[in-house]
Amino acid sequence: MLDINTIRKYVKAVIFDLDGTLVDSMWMWKQIDIEFLGRYGLECPEDLQDIIEGMSFSETAVYFKERFSIPMELDEMKECWNRMAHEKYAHEVFFKPGAQKFLKDLKEAGITAGIATSNSIELVSAVYDALSMKDYIQVITTGCEVEKGKPAPDVFLETARRLNVDPAECLVFEDVPSGIQAGKNAGMLVCAVDDTHSKHLWEQKKEMADAYIESYEDLYKVRSEGRTNEVKNVSTL
Repeated sequence: MLDINTIRKYVKAVIFDLDGTLVDSMWMWKQIDIEFLGRYGLECPEDLQDIIEGMSFSETAVYFKERFSIPMELDEMKECWNRMAHEKYAHEVFFKPGAQKFLKDLKEAGITAGIATSNSIELVSAVYDALSMKDYIQVITTGCEVEKGKPAPDVFLETARRLNVDPAECLVFEDVPSGIQAGKNAGMLVCAVDDTHSKHLWEQKKEMADAYIESYEDLYKVRSEGRTNEVKNVSTL
């Protein structure tokens, strides 16, 4: 069973995806996509969020330009998205339930923590400052800093390198299949996190991951409650 005591005993570093995993922010992105495409008289396709899942900010800009023929330079497009989302990240995005307590406990246990995200550094920095993440998070790596976005392992491997921890001693928390696969491809233990945005993928996420939680509060449930955050491959711990 994956719980706080098991993590304290076996894990050297914890790496979090940001959106939908550490903070509750996925709600805003579909609306931003609808508004952005609407400026060009385009409707937001139903499959868009699933397709761009895991892509870095730069890869997403390339995809938008190629699929929708957006008449903007890539950097201009990314800057537009940053402006549209910045205020929300600074004032309307908060930790997912139990996440801040978990971060505090990791710090007290001497376990390092990092963020490996597909988001832009500008938006990560906004929520990082707003929620005082500097108290708990030692490293931030974005998909734009590595060669390939998720499901490639690059962003997780780079985060482990910056934390000076062997990938095999890292525990990843992720909310989408491409991120879960990226963590597995990096040779790390991966715990799936439930999120409203990816609720329709919950069974797939549970199947892919080594463990899964509906909330970080599950990490504090006593074993006798028979919670669902059982580790499938205990030998990896």
